[in-house]
Amino acid sequence: MMHFSGKTWVLLVVVVHATLEVAAADVDQETNEVPDAGPSQYFHDQNTEEDEVPVSTRVVAGQAVSPQEAPPTTDEHQIEQGMKNRGLENEAEGIEKEDLPNQPPPTDAKIKEVPVVIGGTASGEPCLFPFLFLGKEYSDCTTEGREDGRLWCATTYDYEHDKKWGFCETEEQAEQRRQAEEAEEQYQATLKLINSTSRKSQKKELYEKLLKVAGMGHTKAMEKVAYAMLFGDYLPQNVPHAKELFEKLALEGSPKAQTALGFLYAAGLGVNSSQAKALVYYTFGALGGNLVAHMILGYRYWGGVGVPQSCESALTHYRLVANHVASDVSLTGGSAVQRIRLLDEVENPGSPSAMLEEDLIQYYQFLAEKGDVQAQVGLGQLHLHGGRGVEQNHQRAYEYFNQAANAGNTHAMAFLGKMYSEGSEFLPQNNETALHYFKKASEQGNPVGQSGLGMAYLYGRGVPVNYDLALKYFQKAAEQGWVDGQLQLGTMYYNGIGVKRDYKQALKFFNLASQAGHILAFYNLAQMHATGTGVMRSCHTAVELFKNVCERGRWSERLMGAYGSFKEGDMDSALVQYLVLAEQGYEVAQSNVAFILDQKQSRIFSENETYPRALLHWTRAAAQGYTVARIKLGDYHFYGYGTDVDYETAVIHYRLASEQQHSAQAMFNLGYMHEKGLGIKQDIHLAKRFYDMAAEASPDAQVPVFLALCKLGLIYTLQYLQDLNLKELVSQVDLDQLLGPEWDLYLMTVIALLLGTVIAYRQRQHQAVPRVPPGPPRPPAQPEQAAPEADQE
Repeated sequence: MMHFSGKTWVLLVVVVHATLEVAAADVDQETNEVPDAGPSQYFHDQNTEEDEVPVSTRVVAGQAVSPQEAPPTTDEHQIEQGMKNRGLENEAEGIEKEDLPNQPPPTDAKIKEVPVVIGGTASGEPCLFPFLFLGKEYSDCTTEGREDGRLWCATTYDYEHDKKWGFCETEEQAEQRRQAEEAEEQYQATLKLINSTSRKSQKKELYEKLLKVAGMGHTKAMEKVAYAMLFGDYLPQNVPHAKELFEKLALEGSPKAQTALGFLYAAGLGVNSSQAKALVYYTFGALGGNLVAHMILGYRYWGGVGVPQSCESALTHYRLVANHVASDVSLTGGSAVQRIRLLDEVENPGSPSAMLEEDLIQYYQFLAEKGDVQAQVGLGQLHLHGGRGVEQNHQRAYEYFNQAANAGNTHAMAFLGKMYSEGSEFLPQNNETALHYFKKASEQGNPVGQSGLGMAYLYGRGVPVNYDLALKYFQKAAEQGWVDGQLQLGTMYYNGIGVKRDYKQALKFFNLASQAGHILAFYNLAQMHATGTGVMRSCHTAVELFKNVCERGRWSERLMGAYGSFKEGDMDSALVQYLVLAEQGYEVAQSNVAFILDQKQSRIFSENETYPRALLHWTRAAAQGYTVARIKLGDYHFYGYGTDVDYETAVIHYRLASEQQHSAQAMFNLGYMHEKGLGIKQDIHLAKRFYDMAAEASPDAQVPVFLALCKLGLIYTLQYLQDLNLKELVSQVDLDQLLGPEWDLYLMTVIALLLGTVIAYRQRQHQAVPRVPPGPPRPPAQPEQAAPEADQE
């Protein structure tokens, strides 16, 4: 690679940043209109590869309509109000299963070059397209009629008549093309097998095959193999080799590789850390359309990490990613994101946030097999959404819902309706069947069924469009607190569909839906705050909401992959995966990185690097409001971990955690520092106050606070006596003046009387005790025989 000086890198950063800002400004002009009501159902072309977004799909008020299907019969102009900002979705990249996002295809079609033929009967002449061969027209070079598979073309229209032709490629080029086609065929076959199995042993074997395909120069295979080596996924972790592959791919213009190199330079993995180089590579990755790069840049501009803090720049990057994530959300809300804190996991094993244990899942399965309807519905939802260590499995979800629906459970009927309404690889989309289940559930007052019927009447799925009925069913569902009903009511009020346009009502229902955690509610609220529609414009609020949406993207599955590596004891793999997510701005990943480094469980970094790196990630996690991270910052400055001992800075962090987050631990630490006078003026009264506040803030703090107060009381007593100075006090007392000149005679008389009283009392007590006459002497017992006699008794 070429080596540049520091000034050159800075200049390059400025130029690239300016380019990106211009591109971002163009994006903003397209997206800064009216917020999208969010998609609710999508119809996917099964022939489309997973890492591609179909360019011909357009969003219509919560529904994507592909060219093969007739659009809904609704008033499209009315529904499409507020949907224009989804234009970027067609340019955003898709996500491969078990992979980071892929770059999009170029949006501008290149002018096709007409090749000049080699050899044949018209060597040196240009091809003519189209040309006629065996009664068929060809608009490109073809291999038809040749057994060796080389591409050829005619230089006149009618080949049969003129016999003018030549090759479009040399023999060497033909061989390279055949190898590339073979590699692509092997890659697609291997990728299909990888995505169809969940067995780790099989995936390891398939990745070995993928390694061979990568050796043939296949770009996508090289990308997947490089990431697998970086993370230690199904291939042995090998950061230096991954770096070599990324550098080779980056020279070929791969946005995924450029983003990965940016991460390596940002984290200092396999290279000397350089934030300038990291920013350059992230910027190139973002310009190439890599969503992870956009997300990383959004976080950096939001937090001012390596760049000047800029809310507007962060908004641009986050909005672009959020558009894509929201377009990928279905009626079911997408897969669940499981955020597990390693610190909580270690201190509280088996906490509700952890994965479900295998024996617990088996117990629920046993109950479901015995006919327990609640267990069937619960397992159905678990397999439908995924999470808690359970992978999405629509087939098993359908089986459980079907069993419960046959037993008369309305929730199961409604969820079956949702599955038929959406369709999947396992279950074909069917509006009539969906409507049947929605009606059965709605008739019994089920809010999920009512919301499903509302969607049917809103978009004309199996029934004529009827906005009044749609509004009626959404209101019924919303009254029962069902999130989809609230979301769609917000959509109708926002766009004025069937009701008078009312932004305040839209805001109210979007807020209600967001409280239940619906991703599209966050997205719609973010759009309203970003554009100032119905609310005062707030860039900060919009960025936080868009960030929340972005963190629900498919790359969040990496959180469970990292946790799995941690549970298996592979700390290096877990650390690298959490580091990538930390770069994307996941607070839980930042705290997990800091925890692994704090425990010194990884061997990737040298021992003298662990605490400074942990301090950096505790700082980033604390900036996002994590209380424990703020306390850890205080501890690091108190003890001098990764920095110099600085009691004053420790006090600042403890005080922030105490005042902003009411942390009992921070209050206790402040009490201790007031007691000792560390970094703050010594004040026993303030120490007691903070100890008392800690006991009130948490019941767990009461025992240590009691011990601390006992110690504080003892210190206070000693300090009081020391301040009293008894020796000086006694020397100042004049007994002659106080008791008279003969005070010593009085004292001796009192002592003599006390002594006489004690002697008399002792004699009287001795006479009152009766004497017992002595008995006959007894022989002493032998020690060895004493034990058996006692046993006999």
